[in-house]
Amino acid sequence: MIKYWILLLHLLALTRGDSLTLQDGDRVVLLGNTVIERAQKYGHLESTLTLSSGKANLQFRNLGWSGDTVYGDARSYFGPPQEGFDRLTVDLTGFKPNVVIICYGAVAAFEGPDGLENFIKGYDRLLEMVTAAADPREIVLVSPPPAESLPAPLPDMTEHNKNLAIYRDAIRDLAAKKELQFADLFAAIGQGATGLTDNGIHYTDQGNQILARLMVQELKLTPPTILELESEPAQKLRQAIIAKNKLFFFQWRPSNETYLRLFRKHEQGQNAKELVQFDPLIKEAETKIEALRITTLQLKK
Repeated sequence: MIKYWILLLHLLALTRGDSLTLQDGDRVVLLGNTVIERAQKYGHLESTLTLSSGKANLQFRNLGWSGDTVYGDARSYFGPPQEGFDRLTVDLTGFKPNVVIICYGAVAAFEGPDGLENFIKGYDRLLEMVTAAADPREIVLVSPPPAESLPAPLPDMTEHNKNLAIYRDAIRDLAAKKELQFADLFAAIGQGATGLTDNGIHYTDQGNQILARLMVQELKLTPPTILELESEPAQKLRQAIIAKNKLFFFQWRPSNETYLRLFRKHEQGQNAKELVQFDPLIKEAETKIEALRITTLQLKK
């Protein structure tokens, strides 16, 4: 079924006439919950965007946080959601992205229609914060992808997909209200897709490959072909992106953060100075990524 869906990718319609506008040297933030955080593990989304953009020296930062909401619940660690929201504000203020691609709604949809008003209220607040903290040139709202019904004992996700569709519609309306670009990942993948997740919710490596291509198409960019993405240079590029993402993750969310920056920092807080030592490593990784991008595109010609 995976190959079947790959063959159908070119038939899918795009949702808006404008394309995502990227420029050389742009700083791009990927923001959202589980589907975004897991994207850094596979590298498909970032590598596909890198090769599709036609731009040089793009910098990506994945600020996805599994289980997060527009209120910052998962980012708050031991405190109230506002702490997580404030943490995100600091992250965006520091990186100053030119482009922010946001994908929320998968968690909120479990609350059904009753939670929709609170979700949109929080999303509106989040967008105001993103604009104030970073003043990005472009903000893109992406709908959550559909869930997948797998054989028992896993649950049938039909009703949940109905809720996801409701939230997708609300996100689309919010994007229109704010005059932001909207990417309908829910419709692009479709509820009949199979073999894309390992548990109905979490997209696999192959599922992420398809998800990445569809998102790029929704942004009105032309993704590389499957064969191009599977070429040796493109695979080296993707692996370099994954390695860079690991470096940033270790810096951004160190496993001993309680000791470095939180309520036990009185014990080992002096070691937090080592976090900035990741900066030259990340820069070096991005230099390698750019060289591999050029090599991959040259071989395409």
